[in-house]
Amino acid sequence: MTTYKVNSIGVICNNEERVFIKLEPQFIPALKALEGFSHINVFWWFSDFDSEQFRSTLVTDQPYKNAPEQMGIFATRSPIRPNPIALTVVEVIKIDYQNGIIQIGYIDANDNTPLLDIKPYTPSLDRVEVPVVPEWCNHWPKSLEQSASFAWKNEFNF
Repeated sequence: MTTYKVNSIGVICNNEERVFIKLEPQFIPALKALEGFSHINVFWWFSDFDSEQFRSTLVTDQPYKNAPEQMGIFATRSPIRPNPIALTVVEVIKIDYQNGIIQIGYIDANDNTPLLDIKPYTPSLDRVEVPVVPEWCNHWPKSLEQSASFAWKNEFNF
């Protein structure tokens, strides 16, 4: 297996006060021209799940209600996976270019999670007009905006 080197470019801060991304100082220039994008794709490391045991788990018991009894890990959004990489689309609230801080609305990462990369969300590349999902999750919200008020805790078996 080929090994690749990935470096953290900052951290995700997710606490009671606010949610934001804090870049390492050397990466602050990479924010140039990010203004105007309402959303960004945030790539982050599931650092709490980076172990040999978690990386070798390929099948899991039913993580979602109504889902098949067993699912391959690639059919889930589980942090337990061969490479614990996460992708979350987030709303940009404010960018502090001086200090390298991006205030965001919400992210499902823990406080002090390593940040791997940021890419602007562009509908021409990131949006699918008519996505198709399995029947067991077809009742889930159809957008990020609708997800905010959805009772997600009723969907999980964990």
